[in-house]
Amino acid sequence: MGRHQPPRPLAAGDVVAVYSEALGAWAVSQVTGIDAAAKCAAVLELDWSGPEPAAVADLGDVRPLRLTHHSWGGMLSYCNHGWVLPRNFTVIGSLLPLVTEPSGAYASVWGRGEQLARQRHWDSGDRGDWNAPYSLTCTAEELAAEHTRGAVRSDVKHLTVRQITRLDCARLVAVFPNLTRLSLSGNLGTLTSAAALNRLPRLQGLTIRELFGMDAADCLLPCHVPEMEEVSLYGIPAGYAAAMRKAWRPQVRHGVQLDVHGARKPEWVAANAANPLRDWDGREHIPRAGYRKAVAQYEATRDAFLAEVTGGERYGDIAEIGRAFAAALNALDSRSSFIETVEREELFEALDFLAEEAQTAAGCDLSAARAALIEGVESSRDW
Repeated sequence: MGRHQPPRPLAAGDVVAVYSEALGAWAVSQVTGIDAAAKCAAVLELDWSGPEPAAVADLGDVRPLRLTHHSWGGMLSYCNHGWVLPRNFTVIGSLLPLVTEPSGAYASVWGRGEQLARQRHWDSGDRGDWNAPYSLTCTAEELAAEHTRGAVRSDVKHLTVRQITRLDCARLVAVFPNLTRLSLSGNLGTLTSAAALNRLPRLQGLTIRELFGMDAADCLLPCHVPEMEEVSLYGIPAGYAAAMRKAWRPQVRHGVQLDVHGARKPEWVAANAANPLRDWDGREHIPRAGYRKAVAQYEATRDAFLAEVTGGERYGDIAEIGRAFAAALNALDSRSSFIETVEREELFEALDFLAEEAQTAAGCDLSAARAALIEGVESSRDW
C-alpha cells in the first residue's frame, strides 16, 4: 500500500469483526471514515455479538452502540484509532456508514467489545463497575507473592505489572502461560530472561516502559507470537530497540501497530539514574536546549536545598530557592511553551524527589522545609 492508504486494506463503510474476550463471542464495528493525513480511522462500535460472522448479512439489523452506563448519557461508542487494522480483525463486508459526523475522541487501541460488555452489565441492573475476570493489574511486589504460591494462573489473559525494580520473565511466563496482553513498567528497573516472552504463543499486545537489562538476543520474534498486533516500547536499551524494530517493521502491513522510541544507551542510564526529569529527554515538544537547562536548574535547586537544610532551618531562604526555581522555568517556558499539564506535574514530582533525597541525607524530618520550597514555587510560577 502507498503512503496514503492504510497498511491493511480499509475503507469507509467497512464492517470489521473480532473475537471478544470480554463477551465470549464475536463483536463488530464499522469504519465510518479514513483520514489519510492523520493516518486515523473513525470507528463506530455496533450493538451486536454472536458467533463468528462470515458476512454482513449474518449480522441482521445492526445499530450503533449507545452508551448509557455510568455518565455516558447515550453517547455513541465512536472513536478515532490509528489506521492500522489489527491483525485479528477481519473485514466481513461493507454498509453505508451508519453515522456521518466525525468523531472527536481518540484512542490507541481498537475496541474489542469491552464497552458492549460494560453496557450489558449495566443493563442487567448491576450498577457497579464491570471488571474483566481475565485481567490482573498488580505491582512487582504483589507479583512476587504469586510466584511464591507457585500456582499457574491460566485464567489470566491480560496482565499489567507496575513498579518493577527487577523481574524474571521466565518465571512470569511459567505462572501466566495464556497471556494475550502484557504491560510491564518500572523506573529504570531490570528485566531478566526477556527472551522467555517468546513462549507466550497467544500474545497480541506487548508494552514495556522504562525497563532495562534486555539485549538483541531477547528480541520477541514474529514466528513465536503469530497473533501479535501491538508492540509499544519506551525507555528501553538501544540494542533491544533496534532488534525489535527490525523484527516487527515488516509486520506492520499485516496489522501490527509498532511504536518504539526512547531507546537508551548504557551511558545514558548510568548518567540519569538520579534525574527525575529524564523522561523529558527526546520528548517531541520539549526543545533539547530547554531540557538541558531544566535539568541544570533542577540540579542547582537540589544542591541549594540540601545546603540549606544541612546548615540550619532557615526556611525563608528555602522559599527563595523555590522562587528562583519557578522563575528559571518561567523563563524557559516563555521561549517555547513546553510546560503543559504533564510537565507541570512532573516538575512537582521532581521537587518531591529532591526533598526525599535531602531527607535521607540529613536523617531528619524535612516536611516543613519541603512545604517552604513548594510555597516559594507556587508564589512565582507561571506554568
